[in-house]
Amino acid sequence: MAYISKTDYLLWRECPKNAWLRIHKPELYSSAELTEFERSIIDAGIEVEEIARSLFPHGTLVTGSIDEAPQSTCRLLASKPRTLFQPVFERDQLFAKIDVLQCDPETDEYTIQEVKSSTGVREEHVYDLAFQVLLLRQCGLDITQAFVVHLNPDYVREEDVDVPQLFMTVDVTERIAQISDEVIQEMQASRMYLLSEAEPQGPCSCIYKGRSKHCSTFDYSNPYIPKYGIHDIARIGNSPNKLKELVEAGVFELESLPAAFKLTTAQRAQLDAYRTGKTIVDRLAISKELGDLSFPLHFIDYETFASPLPLFPKYSPYDQIPLQYSVHIVGSPGEEPIHRDFLHTGSYDPSASFLSSLKQHVVPFGAIIVWNKGFESHVNDEIARRLPAARDYLFEFNDRVYDLMEIFTKQYFVHKDLYGKVSIKKVLPVLAPQLSYSPLLIHDGATASLVWKKLISGQLSDVECAKLLAQLREYCALDSYGMYAIWQALMGLTKN
Repeated sequence: MAYISKTDYLLWRECPKNAWLRIHKPELYSSAELTEFERSIIDAGIEVEEIARSLFPHGTLVTGSIDEAPQSTCRLLASKPRTLFQPVFERDQLFAKIDVLQCDPETDEYTIQEVKSSTGVREEHVYDLAFQVLLLRQCGLDITQAFVVHLNPDYVREEDVDVPQLFMTVDVTERIAQISDEVIQEMQASRMYLLSEAEPQGPCSCIYKGRSKHCSTFDYSNPYIPKYGIHDIARIGNSPNKLKELVEAGVFELESLPAAFKLTTAQRAQLDAYRTGKTIVDRLAISKELGDLSFPLHFIDYETFASPLPLFPKYSPYDQIPLQYSVHIVGSPGEEPIHRDFLHTGSYDPSASFLSSLKQHVVPFGAIIVWNKGFESHVNDEIARRLPAARDYLFEFNDRVYDLMEIFTKQYFVHKDLYGKVSIKKVLPVLAPQLSYSPLLIHDGATASLVWKKLISGQLSDVECAKLLAQLREYCALDSYGMYAIWQALMGLTKN
């Protein structure tokens, strides 16, 4: 028998048609396979949940297939166990698997604990739990409290992981009571919508969202939406009323955007560059920014790994492990860059080795040039917290950092092929087309971090490790050299 799971319900809240397609046309929903990074997030969530079970001793794990689990749950409930992990409930074609269900045998009252790998409670977590609470009450259980168990952002690991300190438990019972009527109506509406055999007609609701928020089946549901159009206007998703106005007027092409339509300065520059094909260059502003940089110039890029579960002492959940950097150093005007790098291959905290190498290759004077300085500066702050003796060096390091991305966020250079974006992956093909990430086996930082995790797993041969090491070095080197190439191109523009 078909049923609606809590996952289906939550997807329905985000985009009803996308949720319907997931059930009835799964080949469309899953046509874009999960990336290795997306799969790693799912695996990390499962690992966090399994570790959290130790907070509830003597619990019983409900096993079996989805079809068998509801019956197994009923049999176990008859003996009134203190704690069940992964019990399954189904009623009126609604279905939920509970992370932790606890029973007070004396009062026959139950509590639900939902484990999340986040460091706080989000709105969707409350709706997730509300679905569970209301379904279990329909099944006859007296649910008196509901909790979100999430990672404690302030926890700092010592030698061993202290599981009780690693997690925080937040009571959301009152919040669920406030939205119960709404959720009951949504549960009924989602069941009727999602179990209907007739495919919903028209666009999906993501048509009113910016491109980054579009669902996985957006192109199928909205085939007339151009690959580059109003949904790609910079930060248009932050102005839903503006986007709605355009959608309801049937304006999807940038060429059709009314001249009087109100746009920010950045949005207007993006539109003008696209429509005219002319590049907007503020040579004076670029010259002033880059002219203030003192030699030697250090073009540097960090690669890190963020684990929800602290892998080493002195780490908190999602702290960045500084696994690698690449730096291209230009000693004086006209000189060719010198390349230096660092890559940690041990199964211990690399902070000290990373810092030692950094001190060796980045001299105490001259500009340090990065792309999105908030990231590198934050990594340095975390290292300083773990290694207090290095605090002065790292704070001084951060004071010397210049963010090359600012040239593009400040609209000093706007090109039609940037599509309103300012990432190095967009800028490099425009200003340094001779360089490309395409031939590389690693194309982004997320993949690099997962490759590093494989590298230190101890499960690879020497030959496999050597290949991965070369791939990591090649990718990170292109990031730092790419910044040098972009800087060089910008300097060329200021001389014209």
